[in-house]
Amino acid sequence: MEDIFVVGINGSPNEDGNTAFLIKEVLRAASEAGAKTELLHSMEVLEDQDKPYCDACSSPCDESCYVGTKLESALETMAKADALIVGSPVYFGTVSAQLKAIFDKSRALRAKKALVAKVGAGVSVGASRFGGQETTIRAIHDIMMVHGMTIVSDSSATETIGHHGVCGQRPAESDADAIKSARVTGKRLVEEIKINRR
Repeated sequence: MEDIFVVGINGSPNEDGNTAFLIKEVLRAASEAGAKTELLHSMEVLEDQDKPYCDACSSPCDESCYVGTKLESALETMAKADALIVGSPVYFGTVSAQLKAIFDKSRALRAKKALVAKVGAGVSVGASRFGGQETTIRAIHDIMMVHGMTIVSDSSATETIGHHGVCGQRPAESDADAIKSARVTGKRLVEEIKINRR
């Protein structure tokens, strides 16, 4: 079987924070299941953008705002991936501005159907146990559905039945349930890709 490539997108402004920690757990499990992995950090991806948000300057998108930038490279990486694990801290019950900006500027990928049928899953971390993690995961799922992706949760036929995705409480390193959920999700992403390739 050809290589499986799983890409993580850290929507947190903190490259070493709780969201990144759980995404890395997902990627580690995917790697152990045979995937090649890569982690993109939103702050780095957006750092050389003149405007870090989309103002729909052209329709369809002519990609002019990010040609030759780190965002262009990140979008190309996303298009090459077999699966995306997308994570965000809870910001007012939804995703961070950084993560939203990346996907708002992904309109050209959508026009090319570059993410259609790719597998996706979400990660979210809040300050409290019931701190908006599931609404944030739903926002991630909405983004994935608009791109035509296949969404999986943290449920597995061989391990455990989960819920919407990886929902953690900070500090994530101490959240055993979230770590278990992340590990199951990483394996599930690889399993789903293998099923789709049969």
